Amino acid sequence: MNSLIKFIFQKLVKRGALQIFCADGTQLTFGDGSGVSVVARFADSAAQWQLILDPELKLGELFMDGRFLVEKGSIFDLLTLILQDADRNKPALWLRILQKARNYSRHIFQRNTTTNAKRNVAHHYDLDSRLYQLFLDKDLQYSCAYFPYPEATLEEAQLAKKRHIAAKLLLQPGMSVLDVGCGWGGLALYLAQYGGAGHVRGITLSTEQQQAAQARVAGANLNGKIAIELEDYRTTRGTFDRIVSVGMFEHVGAPFFRTYLESCMRLLSDDGVMLLHTIGNADEPAPTNPFVAKYIFPGGYIPSLSEICREAELLGFMITDVEVLRLHYAYTLQEWRRRFMARRAEAVALYDERFCRMWEFYLSASETAFRYEGIEVFQIQLTKRQNAVPITRDYIALSENELKTRDSVSIEY
Repeated sequence: MNSLIKFIFQKLVKRGALQIFCADGTQLTFGDGSGVSVVARFADSAAQWQLILDPELKLGELFMDGRFLVEKGSIFDLLTLILQDADRNKPALWLRILQKARNYSRHIFQRNTTTNAKRNVAHHYDLDSRLYQLFLDKDLQYSCAYFPYPEATLEEAQLAKKRHIAAKLLLQPGMSVLDVGCGWGGLALYLAQYGGAGHVRGITLSTEQQQAAQARVAGANLNGKIAIELEDYRTTRGTFDRIVSVGMFEHVGAPFFRTYLESCMRLLSDDGVMLLHTIGNADEPAPTNPFVAKYIFPGGYIPSLSEICREAELLGFMITDVEVLRLHYAYTLQEWRRRFMARRAEAVALYDERFCRMWEFYLSASETAFRYEGIEVFQIQLTKRQNAVPITRDYIALSENELKTRDSVSIEY
């Protein structure tokens, strides 16, 4: 068994210094000795077998349960050593078999009916809001920020994200906007306060988020311009000049991509513009990471660009702009992880140690995925007519500059 552990990690770790102590006390050393140094230990021999048989699921589980301990460095450091030189196109045979099995079963685990979707959203987004306040920016933006430069603060980058989205929506005064998966209401508030929207309807399946967003809207005296509803996208009615969806498409599930886009096609006005902002897979379609699917985002799925574009084209959408945000989410997650770890004791007081190890692994694994595994963010602009947007992209920067003159001196959270 120890020899199998040695074989696996020798294939993965090329740089850095990794020491692993097996359950029987055997010490194994990997890497070239440079850079980051990590020491880890298996608490029992069964943990070693579990990692060997299903590493994508079991590494996180074992860390969460205290059966694989990182005694020097952090789980982020360990994941960096494993992934920084990995060839993601050539996983081992048994991992390819597991991936295929998970891909075939996604219609079962991603069956996000209205009932299942609400339950899955509650699993993650109805956690105590104080947890999110530990590591998010003041506006509680829980999606990829937009870094105009790598040294930007999280608050600056999240404001720049809202500005970037508003610019791509080409808002005109008085327009109606549907915000699908509106979170804690930050984007809806921005579009009403600074983007010129006449009315914004935000929809969410999270009771916690709806209540918090409604309180923020009332506090800003915008009840007449913003409505936050507990509503599934499939039941939304009306016609909207603009539709925006940020960080929600990942929860739709592959079996419901067409249903989701059909709903958006039905709700969007003939001259309307939609912006779809979603985490995406730079490679061919692949199953959801099993740890994330089981513990963090049940029912979730990260689409490839080809999967989105195919469904959009079949429905008659015009794809008028595609932007790939590379590394922006890695920078975002780096700051979330830093803030979470700085206030980890408060998270333990809210939940417990096991929960915090789970979240530490989730944030660390997510960051390394965006750095090394071809996970990125797509912003896809969709219309029904070719002339709904300008023929060049110059308007985006011009609009951002105009918005910056409004929001940078007056924005409050």
